[in-house]
Amino acid sequence: MFEIRVEADFAAAHFLQDYHGKCENLHGHNYKVYAHVKSNTLDDGGMALDFSVLKKTLREVCKIMDHTNLNDMPVFKQNPSAERIALFIFNSIVEKMPELAFDGDTNKLHLFAVDVFETDTSRARYTIY
Repeated sequence: MFEIRVEADFAAAHFLQDYHGKCENLHGHNYKVYAHVKSNTLDDGGMALDFSVLKKTLREVCKIMDHTNLNDMPVFKQNPSAERIALFIFNSIVEKMPELAFDGDTNKLHLFAVDVFETDTSRARYTIY
């Protein structure tokens, strides 16, 4: 099995409405995002997927959130946790690249995980398995 990973970043503000602690106050992060794709096969050029294609899509998705207040995005239901951000990014990549949708066949090319780092030591991951 081959795995590729690309990364992108964005800066955004947020607060957690249903949280009791300092994160209930408006604050910001410089998020780092990794998108992971697996494939059991390689194309004729010897690649599972061209890095630049996946990276372009990931950057397009991150740009939607860059320099925003994430609480203004209805998809996060006023609680843009790192977990919800990871799910949003995952779903957005698959929407833009439907060929990466997982159909149950682990031998086919598919997006399998998105990591969202709020800091270097704090990460949430959405994965399909």
